[in-house]
This record gives sequence, structure tokens and C-alpha cells, in this order.
Amino acid sequence: MSAADTKPHIAVMGSFVVDLMARAPHLPRTGETVKGDGFKMGPGGKGSNQGVAAQRAGAEVDMITKIGTDAFSRIALDSFRGEGMHTRWVMQDPELATGAALIMVDDETGDNKILVTLGACAHMTDADIEAAREVIETSAVLLTQLETNLDAVEKTVNIASSAGVTVILNPAPASQVPDELLKQVDILTPNEVEASILSGVSIASPQDAGAAARALMARGARSVIITLGSQGVLAMTGEEERFIPSLKVDCVDATGAGDAFSGALATAIAEGQDIFEAARFANVAAALSVTKLGTAPSMPRRSEIEQALSELKGER
Repeated sequence: MSAADTKPHIAVMGSFVVDLMARAPHLPRTGETVKGDGFKMGPGGKGSNQGVAAQRAGAEVDMITKIGTDAFSRIALDSFRGEGMHTRWVMQDPELATGAALIMVDDETGDNKILVTLGACAHMTDADIEAAREVIETSAVLLTQLETNLDAVEKTVNIASSAGVTVILNPAPASQVPDELLKQVDILTPNEVEASILSGVSIASPQDAGAAARALMARGARSVIITLGSQGVLAMTGEEERFIPSLKVDCVDATGAGDAFSGALATAIAEGQDIFEAARFANVAAALSVTKLGTAPSMPRRSEIEQALSELKGER
């Protein structure tokens, strides 16, 4: 597998927040203060992370989001431009703050707790989305999530679906999604918690994930990929279902693994890979991301993904 000569064009509509990450020997309990041993500040938010993941995996990304005009807004613009992403549709609101996320990571396990204040990106208007209509309609893939206001997600997906653009929805953070929205989604990419909430099926195994995927397809989603953490990935489309086992890696920080998966998946789909090939590609990207600290900084580059895929093939 190699990057296409011409990079596929992906529109990512979603959140941007500044990540404020601290590490500690254990996560604090209610009322407990824990001394940390590391702090980092940098770009984050599900939309931004997935955009970076797609760009590094080999796509050309137009980021559609909203930030403030405060000091944190410069982090957004510098990050996107540094990655080579297009920023024409990164809108700025002088009255709203740029989003921020407080992230605590357990040094021993890599587990995390996150508190997000979304700021400007939770106030995307119809006019904001309408302004980006052309780039949405001409993209190979639209990738979006649920970390902005739902009406903005619905309008963006409607524009893309009506234009025949492949729509990938990562339904995170976990919340209910209207059936009318699901019917416009080509690939739904929940983790096991999100899939359980959306489907009503409690997931403890790949077999449970299969039942949840079928329930979500019955509600309208055309294909479903459920990420199961250390258990692997369940991908389903039409009558075909495949389970992709997880890769054995040393987990340093699990923050952003789902974003790495969705961004890499969007790139692979935009390049013309089928859903199962794309899921394998994305599975490797997600595994590589947990071996590094941080969110956006941990997103693997195309060369890393291809090397890991090549090593996997060599083991067969």
C-alpha cells in the first residue's frame, strides 16, 4: 500500500480545543489532589485530531471549525498550517472563547479522564456551514463527529450526502443520534460504549458488537465499524462482517486512539480502499498512536503506518 500520487481531498467538520494535559501516578478520586509529574499544552478536539490524523495518513484536509480570537486561537491556526491543512473555513468569533480540554492521564495504565469546554466550536451556525458548502460538496469524504452542536453536524452531513460525498460519522462523545441523520451516514465508527448507547445492545465481546452493528444498520447506517479497544475492530457492511484483531503494542497514552482510527479510515476510504482494507489501515494507525504521548502529536505519519502494515504482512 502506498500513498496516492494525488492526495485525496477530505473535509473534516468538527471541534478544536486546546489540550491541557497532566500526568500523574494515579487519577484523582473525588476531593483528592494528586501531584502530577508532567504537563503539556497543545492542539486537540476530536475534529482537529481526526483532521491531523487524516492529513498525516496521506490526505489533503480542509478543516471546518470555529475558534475565538483569544490566545488559544493562535495555537489552532499554527497547528493546522504546520500540518499543511487548509484553514479557509476555520472561522473566528470575537465574542466566544476557543475550546479547551483538561486531560488527566494515569502514568501506570495510560487511562485518562477528560473535561471539555467547547467554546466557539459548539456554536457553528447554518451560515458558517453554508459558507463551506463548495468544499464539502467537492470532497471525496466528509468526516465529522458529535463534539460540535448537532444542528451543524446535521446540515453538514445533509450537504455532503446530497452531493454524493461519502459520509463518515464518528458518534463521539457518546449521545443519541436521530435516525434521519444515520440514514445519511455511509460509515458509522463508534467505540463499544458509543455503540451500546446508540444500539441498546450491551457490548462485552465481538459477537455483541456484531449484534449492535446490525441494530445500527437497521436504523439506517449503511456500514458500521465498532472499535473494541484491546479486543480489536468489528467491521460490517451489507451482509458481510469481519473481525480485525488488535495489534500488540506498549500503551503509553490511549488518548486520541479513536481519532487516529477515524482520520486514517477516512484517508483510506478516500483513496478507494474497501471498508475492510480501510479498517485494517486505521487499526494500525490507532495502535501506533497509543505508543506516544498526547493526542495530535501521537497521530502516526503515512510512512509509519505503511512500515507497520509491511511488518504485519511479513509475519503471516
